[in-house]
Amino acid sequence: MDYFKQFPNKEGYFGDFGGSFIPPVLQSEMDKITEAYYSISKSHEFISELRSIRKHYQGRPTPIYFCKRLSEMYGGRIYLKREDLNHTGAHKLNHCMGEGLLAKYLGKKKLIAETGAGQHGVALATAAAYFGMECEIHMGEVDIVKEHPNVVRMKLLGATVVPVSHGLKTLKEAVDSAFEAYLKDPVNSIYCIGSVVGPHPFPMMVRDFQHVVGIEAREQFIEMTGELPDAVAACVGGGSNAMGIFSGFINDQDVELYGVEPTGRSLKMGDHAASLSYGKPGVIHGFKTYLLQDEKGEPAPVYSIASGLDYPGSGPEHCMLKDTKRVNYETANDKDCLEAFYKLSRYEGIIPALESSHAVAYALKHAEKNKRKSILVNLSGRGDKDVDFVVDNYGIGDEYFK
Repeated sequence: MDYFKQFPNKEGYFGDFGGSFIPPVLQSEMDKITEAYYSISKSHEFISELRSIRKHYQGRPTPIYFCKRLSEMYGGRIYLKREDLNHTGAHKLNHCMGEGLLAKYLGKKKLIAETGAGQHGVALATAAAYFGMECEIHMGEVDIVKEHPNVVRMKLLGATVVPVSHGLKTLKEAVDSAFEAYLKDPVNSIYCIGSVVGPHPFPMMVRDFQHVVGIEAREQFIEMTGELPDAVAACVGGGSNAMGIFSGFINDQDVELYGVEPTGRSLKMGDHAASLSYGKPGVIHGFKTYLLQDEKGEPAPVYSIASGLDYPGSGPEHCMLKDTKRVNYETANDKDCLEAFYKLSRYEGIIPALESSHAVAYALKHAEKNKRKSILVNLSGRGDKDVDFVVDNYGIGDEYFK
């Protein structure tokens, strides 16, 4: 059976995970979105318009790049899928343009979302400007300070940025706030979730809109090398960029898949956000996932140097892929991330997002251990948004090159 028709099931479950745990009033709106997605998004008109947007507006396909200097240094063959070259600088626009187009067909007037690193917020604000809709982005106050360049970009694009000041003032609280705003007017607005998380149908929708990354990457890698990669790696917070590229190789059993979670400062609660590695089943934001929990069973505080990864859960499809062992979930800490950030910048002339740097960090270790093998990394975003934060707090990285 076709993997994508098999998962999720009609209730939105990927194995034991996913589903929809939301109030009845919101469930009725979700049912409408689900029905619209299945009918509208499969139509020739929708597909044609989205393909035109991908080509003429987003600049797709994005290329694959061979890291010659890093490969010579570490021994394995390291390749990058350059989602940092997608319009707005990250993979997020892939699903934002899809969600925006669906909202247009549904007659919605306003797009609402959360953002952590700001890339999803920028992408949705871009989609709103393109389609002529209002846009409201909820963002934790900690991330507003940390990701200031993206806050400015959202405002320039016409979005209203709503600061979130409760709790840890980061991504989880931003999701809470955006959900509350959406509940006030679900008829005229649509909540455009920024990852493969949330109640059904969003984990499926976002994966399907990100599937373009995997389709392109598989075709490009074969064209470039004459074979499939030995391994594919991507960072995982919620996990949209990872599901995008994994989906292209999910049926290729000889291709090893690696999701890389952030272990931050330490494995102490509140110092990391590696939910697939250290969480247990729980419900958050309307879906069941592996969740980092405190002693009361509530979502635990989380942390990552990368704002887009500091979420206490992960996409339900990732949970299933962990249980079935189709994907190996590894980790990288802040130190690994920074080293990869500096080395990719200095040796290849590519400044990566801190989120993506976690996957690059794993790829460097993989290449060192697997001298004759290839690994394809989804470079999910560019590091423009992180440069000021990194330099102000950690310098320009000269110590890594002495």
